[in-house]
Amino acid sequence: MTTQVSPSPIPNSSVISLTSTLLDRDTYLTELLNIVVETRHVSSLHWLQEIKQRAANWVRHSTLPTNRDEEWRFTDLSKLKQINFKNVETRHVASLQPQILPEAENSRLVFINGIYTPELSAVSNLPEGILVTNLANLPEEYTAKTQQYLAQAEGALEVFTALNTAGMQDAAVIWVSKNVVVETPIHLVYITAGEGAISLPRCLVVAETGSQVSFVEDFYHRDTEGTQRGYFTNAVTEIWISDNASVSHTRVQKESSEAFHVGKTAVTQARYSRYTCNAINNGGLLGRHNLEILQTGEQTETTLNGLAMIKGEQLADMHSAIALNYPNGVCKQLQKNIVGDKAHAIFNGKVFVPKPAQQTDASQLNRNLMLSSKARVDTKPQLEITADNVKCAHGATVSQLEDDEIFYLQSRGINENDSRNLLINAFATEIINNIPVTSLRDNLLNEVKQF
Repeated sequence: MTTQVSPSPIPNSSVISLTSTLLDRDTYLTELLNIVVETRHVSSLHWLQEIKQRAANWVRHSTLPTNRDEEWRFTDLSKLKQINFKNVETRHVASLQPQILPEAENSRLVFINGIYTPELSAVSNLPEGILVTNLANLPEEYTAKTQQYLAQAEGALEVFTALNTAGMQDAAVIWVSKNVVVETPIHLVYITAGEGAISLPRCLVVAETGSQVSFVEDFYHRDTEGTQRGYFTNAVTEIWISDNASVSHTRVQKESSEAFHVGKTAVTQARYSRYTCNAINNGGLLGRHNLEILQTGEQTETTLNGLAMIKGEQLADMHSAIALNYPNGVCKQLQKNIVGDKAHAIFNGKVFVPKPAQQTDASQLNRNLMLSSKARVDTKPQLEITADNVKCAHGATVSQLEDDEIFYLQSRGINENDSRNLLINAFATEIINNIPVTSLRDNLLNEVKQF
């Protein structure tokens, strides 16, 4: 017997009862909300408008996180408030050509400032049983089904997630039917262009029972004037994995050096399902990824690999919350950070193993390589276990390049600079080699060499 993942409705009575006439709590947050709501295209989908309105009401009664909030105590958003954000019209589409992956040449969706761009997208020759499209062009037979999943994941009321929902103009939709195996990777490209732009990329992935799919999310910046100015990308991806389905997810964040990037990935896994995430973060002045895993059935497999490569005054923040609520779940997480100059890396990982989750096998490791005495790392792997028959472990390491390792390589005829690069490459390769798309893997390996 097989079942689909069953989303539970996000709004409760208190959320529904909120109205826009009540007093706004945070002036700055309200200004952001007004920018993304009042001047954007209004969808003709009635059900979507209801979801957006509920999210907007929630944002109006929320506050922007500060260092006094436990989940944000190492991440300072004060610089975000210094940017004069505005709605930026998308122009010069031809000059914003995406980075095309040869493996996904005909399975690509491109969004510029959150708006679907058909001129740069290409979807053809995909197997029967998979839908790759945007929300505005969703076939009628998928409308009711999409309504059951979009904005229904746990954590939808987190302030940045709600802001994304309130201002959502469109969304990428990947829907894989029962027992369909998709060999071709799907490439989702999110480009932000223009000084002071606010981009709200949204993605919904539904993998029905027994299906398999691999997709890549690519976040980066293109400015038609050749400059890199401050802007804000607030992205949300919801992934629903049904019984015995498999999803491979690669997420690459390469925003400009003055950008602010806050991303949420919410994954719901049914029994016997498999999910793999390879997340690369080497862009943005501030880059934060919130990864939330909810297990809704027994014997799931979850593999989380992450790599941040930051320098200058960049901040990379990785927050994960993994709820293993059923027996025989397996979760492996490895987060690596390469931190140079005055950069700041943050890791906060939580794994919850309640009493029903017997025979869970979970491990969590954060490894940090500091290339400068002024670099900073804050790490907090965390296990909360009440089950008594489990195998769980966690740990963290912070180290620098060892002089004896560099000396050993120099003794073999390799100069000091090449020796350092070789050790850095070896540190990063363990994560990058897990990426299933060959061309993307090669590109990232070249970027490590130039770090």
